[in-house]
Amino acid sequence: MDSWPVNWEALDALIIDFAKSENLIEDSSPPSSPSLTSSYHSRLIIRQIRWSLEVGNIDAAIDILRAHAPFVLEDHRLLFRLQKLKFIELLRKGTRDDRIFAIDYLRKSLAPCALNAYPEAYEEFKHVLLAFIYDKDDQTSPVANEWAEKRRYEIAGLVSSVLRAHFHAYNPIFSMALRYLMSIHKGFCLRQGLVLPISNLTERLLLEERDFPALPPESLYEAQVFDEVDIQALAHAVELTRQGAIDSLRFAKGDLFQAFQVNEICRMRLDDAMLDELVREYCVYRGIVEPGMQTSSEPLKVNPPESGCCSSLDSSIDVDHSTAKHSNSETSALTDLSSMQGIDVELRFASEPTNNLEDCSPSGSHQSEISSLLRNRSKGAGERSKHKRWRGRHDDLDFISGVHFNRDGKQEGVECTSAEDKYEIVLQMKELASRGMAAEVVEEISTLDPDFFVQNPVLLFQLKQVEFLKLVGLGDHSGALRVACSHLGPLAARDPNLLKPLKETLLSLLRPNEEALVTGLPLHALATSLQVAFGKRLGIEEPQLMRIMRATLHTHSEWFKLQMCKDRFESLLRIDSLKENNTPVLTSLATSKSNIDSCTLGSSQATISSTTGVSDDSSSTNQASSQDAICDENAILKVMEFLALPRADAIHLLAQYNGNAETVIQQIFA
Repeated sequence: MDSWPVNWEALDALIIDFAKSENLIEDSSPPSSPSLTSSYHSRLIIRQIRWSLEVGNIDAAIDILRAHAPFVLEDHRLLFRLQKLKFIELLRKGTRDDRIFAIDYLRKSLAPCALNAYPEAYEEFKHVLLAFIYDKDDQTSPVANEWAEKRRYEIAGLVSSVLRAHFHAYNPIFSMALRYLMSIHKGFCLRQGLVLPISNLTERLLLEERDFPALPPESLYEAQVFDEVDIQALAHAVELTRQGAIDSLRFAKGDLFQAFQVNEICRMRLDDAMLDELVREYCVYRGIVEPGMQTSSEPLKVNPPESGCCSSLDSSIDVDHSTAKHSNSETSALTDLSSMQGIDVELRFASEPTNNLEDCSPSGSHQSEISSLLRNRSKGAGERSKHKRWRGRHDDLDFISGVHFNRDGKQEGVECTSAEDKYEIVLQMKELASRGMAAEVVEEISTLDPDFFVQNPVLLFQLKQVEFLKLVGLGDHSGALRVACSHLGPLAARDPNLLKPLKETLLSLLRPNEEALVTGLPLHALATSLQVAFGKRLGIEEPQLMRIMRATLHTHSEWFKLQMCKDRFESLLRIDSLKENNTPVLTSLATSKSNIDSCTLGSSQATISSTTGVSDDSSSTNQASSQDAICDENAILKVMEFLALPRADAIHLLAQYNGNAETVIQQIFA
């Protein structure tokens, strides 16, 4: 069972929407948000420009900008930076002809632009001239930073930020929510001094570097007044200085949510290849896409990105840039090279604990018997037609040197049938459980693996609860009592923790024929719990994305308890829907019997049971309300602003001085 509840149905919907929006699956239906459909082409253009700049092809980037975003070239501040980068790239080539062309380009383009770009531009122009006499490999030269390849990534990030803001190129909600949750998770762990196993994965997924903030148009530099509440909310949500938050709001013309989504969240960098592989793994596990879609001949290990590197794949794959073809189509190689898919990213990091399956996994002849039953059971299933096909981010992978792909979507020389059979049977059990067919689930699983429910008595109790309530709802009291006598009673006798839910279950006999007894049960949550447990029994690892979401949603709740306020952006990113408590009300004991997830915090103050999903928010709200009675919101903001403190620290200080902000500030400075 999950130690921290997540609404997996809500997550499924967000991930399907993400996959559709990024064109990762073959599906004719559009994503739920029309804005994502319209921004897909804009995101592709931004990727093309980013990739061109990151590989040093400045002319290609300028050509794309001229065709799709000429306003960038009309901004002399951006144009000067692009031209300075082009000058360095000409010198980097090192040939006599390129050096002559660099001098000509300097005279005709760079120098005139430097005069009109911004006040410091001409000094920067004179400084970059030193690149003529200092070698690119001289790390002690005064222009070492100009020669550094990280400069490409800085300019690429700056231009990307400007384009995103101009085009309103929203990323899918799931992608933005994941960035936000992992950022808060990192901050929470640092503040609490926690080192979590899941952090190794999140640190690789959420890159350290961020894109540079977009430059507001010069016309927006005039003084504008913004609500201090908005300034502080934005600054603390995405770790900005106060001035940075003001600049972001200025660019968004005071729209807090646009500044948060487009300007700031999208500046956070994800390893796109790793994210897509995590999503693919989750989709296979949940039955959204076909299993066995292993598309590379051998796995590639994701290494931590170097400073300024746009993708961790850069250090794992040698790309033959000379064979990359420019294309205006949405599946252009230029567009997607920096976020390649179809590569089996090795995500099972050595430092992460893996689930120990030795005690519960079938072995020997028992394993062979289960495999045979799986094959026979899956032949007539007819479920695969429901699955969508994983497409990945591009169609043509031939230009990738050293990596060969099989077009049918399966690994050459690898037998996938057994694994696919296991996925199918687990998904069938999940489907039956979600439809309330508990008796059929117990019968099927007991046939496949007679020992499963012996080692998972809580799951058996939960399924029998469903069967009992279903019979009560149908008016079959004698059948319900047989289930209680045969299964629920003996299970509760062996485990005292089951006595209370048994009593609550028997109370349903007082309310016969109520449809709510069946329809009101959160069967999807039970189905997911069954899927995780039975999948592990068959050797199917829980998707790493499940671990990430479970841990980050929990730390998000804990973080805002510390902040003593509600998150203003959680509805915008659907985080509230992901936290909706869909844990079975009759299985509150699950936490006491479940193995704690591998990402457990190991800290009593940061651990909650699966029954507190709803009460957490209310307790947080009540706590904030009690503090508000002591501290006025303006006082809180004043202390936060003057002392540059987090909200929680400001509230604690105010509580010590009866909510008087002036007294707090005087005492600190005294």
